[in-house]
Amino acid sequence: MAVDLILLSRVSYCGKEITGPRMRNLFAALAGDLRTGCSAARLVNELWPDQQPEKPAKALQILVSRARSQLGSDLIVSTPTGYRLSLNEDQVDTSAVLLSASASAQCYREGDHAAALTHAEAGLACWDGAEPSDDLVDPLSMLRAERVSTYRSLVRMRAMALSRLGRHADAVEPLIEVFRERPRDEEVLLELLRSESATAGPSAAITRYESYRRSLRDELGTDPGHGLQDMHQQLLHGSLPVRATVPADPNPMVGRDADIAAVTSMISSSRVTSIVGPGGLGKTRLAYAVSRQVTQQAVYLVALAGVAADEEVIGAVSSALGVGGKASEAVSGIATAVGNGPTLLVLDNCEHVVHGVAELVQALVAMRADLSVLTTSRAPLGISSESVYLLPELSLRASMELFVNRAKAARSTVDLNPAAVEDICRKLDGLPLALELAAARVPVMSIADIAARLADRFALLRSGARDAPERHRTLQAVIDWSWNLLDAGCQAAMRALSIFPDGFTADAAQHMLEAGDVLDVLTQLTQQSLLKVTDTPSGTRYRMLETVREFSTARMEPGEVEKVTRRFVEWARDFGIAHHEALFETHPAPLANMLRAEQDNLQLALRHALDLHDSVTVAATTSTLGMLWLVESNFARLAWLITQSEWILSHARPQPAHVGIVRMAAAVSALYAFIISGPHATRSTVTLRRLPSGSPRTFAGAIQEIVRTDDPSSLCDRDEPMLAVMACLTVTFLRQVSGDMAGALAMSERTLTVAKAIPGPLMTAMAHSRVGELYLKADQGARAQRHLATALSLLGDMMTTAGAIRGTWALTMASLQTGDLDTAERLVEEVALLGGHDVVGLAIRSELMLARGQIDAGLRSWRRVVDRMSTTDDLVLGIERSIQEAWWLETHAASLTAHAQHGRLAVVQDTAQILREVLTDILTNRPSPPNFPCYGTVLLAIATVLINSGRPREGARMTALAEAFQFSHGFQPTLAPARARAAAEQADQQAYAEAQATYAKLDTHSLPAAALAAIAQDRG
Repeated sequence: MAVDLILLSRVSYCGKEITGPRMRNLFAALAGDLRTGCSAARLVNELWPDQQPEKPAKALQILVSRARSQLGSDLIVSTPTGYRLSLNEDQVDTSAVLLSASASAQCYREGDHAAALTHAEAGLACWDGAEPSDDLVDPLSMLRAERVSTYRSLVRMRAMALSRLGRHADAVEPLIEVFRERPRDEEVLLELLRSESATAGPSAAITRYESYRRSLRDELGTDPGHGLQDMHQQLLHGSLPVRATVPADPNPMVGRDADIAAVTSMISSSRVTSIVGPGGLGKTRLAYAVSRQVTQQAVYLVALAGVAADEEVIGAVSSALGVGGKASEAVSGIATAVGNGPTLLVLDNCEHVVHGVAELVQALVAMRADLSVLTTSRAPLGISSESVYLLPELSLRASMELFVNRAKAARSTVDLNPAAVEDICRKLDGLPLALELAAARVPVMSIADIAARLADRFALLRSGARDAPERHRTLQAVIDWSWNLLDAGCQAAMRALSIFPDGFTADAAQHMLEAGDVLDVLTQLTQQSLLKVTDTPSGTRYRMLETVREFSTARMEPGEVEKVTRRFVEWARDFGIAHHEALFETHPAPLANMLRAEQDNLQLALRHALDLHDSVTVAATTSTLGMLWLVESNFARLAWLITQSEWILSHARPQPAHVGIVRMAAAVSALYAFIISGPHATRSTVTLRRLPSGSPRTFAGAIQEIVRTDDPSSLCDRDEPMLAVMACLTVTFLRQVSGDMAGALAMSERTLTVAKAIPGPLMTAMAHSRVGELYLKADQGARAQRHLATALSLLGDMMTTAGAIRGTWALTMASLQTGDLDTAERLVEEVALLGGHDVVGLAIRSELMLARGQIDAGLRSWRRVVDRMSTTDDLVLGIERSIQEAWWLETHAASLTAHAQHGRLAVVQDTAQILREVLTDILTNRPSPPNFPCYGTVLLAIATVLINSGRPREGARMTALAEAFQFSHGFQPTLAPARARAAAEQADQQAYAEAQATYAKLDTHSLPAAALAAIAQDRG
């Protein structure tokens, strides 16, 4: 791996050593956050941790200037808040090793073990013999320590890839070392047994297996996993697979190792194997690669692209194999020509003569028991001896690798901006031909220009390689080849179905098609590889590649666009009306998956419905999407949805048959507004008051009745369970905001009791979640853990990955409250496996470090949280903008509090003033009771600063005010209530007690004014 900036084994840039400790740490700090860079304040704190210079900003400027003069003026660039490196991730070894580890793991999962090994060894080369360190001394050593886990992961991937590639002698010792460090890693043990058997014999591997089995039984009372048990049986019976050596490809084939292995395996167990997929996917190239790897001694290749009719197939194959004689004897002549013994016959490009090929292949396999046939086609042969391999598109990683390779071959000096390359590859569906055609434009266009012009991909992607077949010279020709094989009815179906942006079901297709047997049409389109069939958790779905979809849309006839759009909107309306209450069913998980699968389609239908002023479809899509996103707590999408739909719904005058769906949409909107901003009048509440009453046993009817009452608590004893539950939940929010936490907890427990009377898990899970949330806010972590874990369990498969991450973060915070650091750390690792690397995780890791006594590392981590919050949004949370503001306040306040508690105020001296100004602005112009805990956390931070700055009386009083705002308790130990209370009592117990008594009398209307007065007094 050729990197420019080296930090792991030494510190150098483009071969020039960087020797000064402070400059070395400057580059380490900037490399730690390569994309966003670091603020000037943070760099000063990192580089001068003990004693800052008299003019820190000037000292930093001098250091940066020196680095620029020595290493290049454009190496460090200025940002609005500080500095960042101008390098890409693959140019800095500390980032490049992360890319290598991720790529190696991805390749291994995809079966591309050669690429996995390449990436692993490239990453390990960055250490260059240096021993990773766990010391936490300065930015450089801390950055190196953070990469220790990556180093170990790369060592593991290298050892396993060596084994999978058959390099068993090279793999044994590394696998032994890895297994010694990870004695319960059965994936590693499986490869160790495989390699040990190949080098030391099966008996050695069997002995190791038995030793592991005994230790597992003695220590845990369990048996090895199924994979190990299967390997044990293979070792006992001597049935380990044998690999054959094959000639190398003339050019590297990217991303197809798993496909080569799968097709090769199919050939060994099936008489006829067909590689099937759309044009431009690389079926021919794959077939040729497989033909060099199979164990058959003889392989014959016959291309059929030039054959015009079914009856010409036998003659074309005979000619290619040099078979003469009478036409009536041609089939037997072909069987004789391929010789005796195991043989593979490869027939390439069969889709346009599929019937002729099917007849020939059927005859040949009946005549020769040792003959295997491999075909490539856009449609399967449809014979009983055939096994079909549906060739997938290239992964994004493989697509980018292929594009980069071809682009560099076309123009070696091309600027390959990773973001632009990724954008191109995402748009081109993983089609190798499309990627190569795009790369062929590199000699005359920049990568950014190519990405921009893909809006008209068929005009752009022309003029392929001169040695390519005519049908592969342009992207248009590739799709035309398949399109012209369709009859008029199938072409019309393709045009109609192309309106779905994210696939469709057979039922949806039935709605869109005017006539004919929909399954027959879908079968024909699938067999021509124009539709891709996927079995999903919500059932079978059909999807067009974006290239095919654009091609089909462009062929709509005059007047057809309006008709197709209307049918699509009608489908969405019917779907929404039928399924808007799906999540309240007894078994909602499959239904949640179904709604999730259609959400992109429903969003497009909503836009069309708004254009058509179709309020019923707007209500149907809003109800369905709104309920799904409420359950997922996806407030960012909810905010968009309500903004789009609220006006037209408030002006709707639905017919009696459609009142219910409009009521549901208004109820979803009203509940969202209540969660975000508390009780207040909105368009949706006005709509609910205007509409006829619904049944209080339904979700929408219950919300409607709550909106119409001045006292929701009066509805908590009603006999209708849904109404009682929603009323109780409403009361818990009202009591919490008013400061009555005990009352809110009592009502939440009551909510849980009533919710159990409602069928299905959703309402019970919501009740458990609410109880757990309140116990978390009340600093009762053990109880919070029980209820939050129960909610996660009940929701189960209903949750998205983001929902599971949010729920696990809440559990982690509960573990921090109880002091169970091991469980908290385990949960952090679980979230990391789910892909949760957001700022929430970084903040929790900061608290874990502080709790374990790693003060410098924990505070440095908190500063990284603050830096990231100033430059990025939290994508995992999916939160709406006003909640982001509260989250920004809470993280900055927690960081400031932690630094004040540990006597490190100098490194965050500007944060306190910034927080005062922001909070003053919010409390003056837009105070929101649901966000009071965040305001309280800011007040606690200010209080902690005051106490640690020689102003104990003011700090004690401000702590009492923070408690009145019910400051957040999530990040502990920093925000532990007992810690805050003890600090206030030690500072000035009398002032603290007096302030508690004063502020306890204030309500939500009076507290903001009290806070503004306290902040003003603090400034004075």
